[in-house]
Amino acid sequence: MKTRISQALRVAGALCASVLCGAVMAQTSFTASYTGAGYGGSTCNSSYNISGMEPATAGKYPVFVYMVGTYEMYNNASATEAVSRMAGKGYVAATIEYASSTFGTCSDIGGKASCAFNPNNAASAISQLCTRGKADCSKGIVVAGFSQGSIMAILAKNFDSRVQAAYAIGAGVQYTSYDLRACVANGNRSLPSDRLLAVNGEKDNFNGGTAAAARSQLQEVTGMNCGSTAYGCQAANNSGWLIVKNSQVSDLSADHCYMRLSGDCYGSALSLDAGWKSGTQNWQLESNLNWLTGFTTK
Repeated sequence: MKTRISQALRVAGALCASVLCGAVMAQTSFTASYTGAGYGGSTCNSSYNISGMEPATAGKYPVFVYMVGTYEMYNNASATEAVSRMAGKGYVAATIEYASSTFGTCSDIGGKASCAFNPNNAASAISQLCTRGKADCSKGIVVAGFSQGSIMAILAKNFDSRVQAAYAIGAGVQYTSYDLRACVANGNRSLPSDRLLAVNGEKDNFNGGTAAAARSQLQEVTGMNCGSTAYGCQAANNSGWLIVKNSQVSDLSADHCYMRLSGDCYGSALSLDAGWKSGTQNWQLESNLNWLTGFTTK
């Protein structure tokens, strides 16, 4: 236990040396499991892993859940970075595994989200997290995800009213042949758009491949339109959407996987774009996680 805490402290110290941040709480790691939807089905009948971190200090904390994208490992670099950051901010934070190697319809992805976020199912991921000794879900649940995981994040409040806000990376209403407007578009889900922040790359090949296509999709997801040339459209509380420009990422390719160091979505999921990982611009990780913290109580 002492070794884990000291390792977390070294990570936290390095983070504060590289970005502007306040005190970062020491953390301990944990693992668990939950019963989720199997591949190609909506019945909660398969066991999946949970990997998390929580403050080492005694207390009761709100909860953060992260979901990776299609074909991604649930504990890849972007997921574990987000989890560690949120634990350091005073959250019981976790990334959850699910049947990620298949995409699907609103019904398919909704089934996965239901098994993960149904508070009335003792075996769901959210039940497993909310019953942890340091968790207090009455203080709020916030969620984030990438690609298919972003859709699950957007749908989470359909199943658990305690979900307060979602940070969505690579979110859209149309993924190649899958039309998700019926469950993802503004007004067609429980999560209101003033509790959603969606951030997509201008070269996102799964959402059209151009800034114009990314803009159109984000307008449908959030219901916010700031004109035909805007690269961002945010309300007073910073909900809304942002488009990451190619020039803003280190490999000059703001594609669907712009948080990766290089190679677009063919690049390693274990290496992160330095700006997204450690920067403080509005499209980068720290800024968007800080946005989530405004919707929970401590």
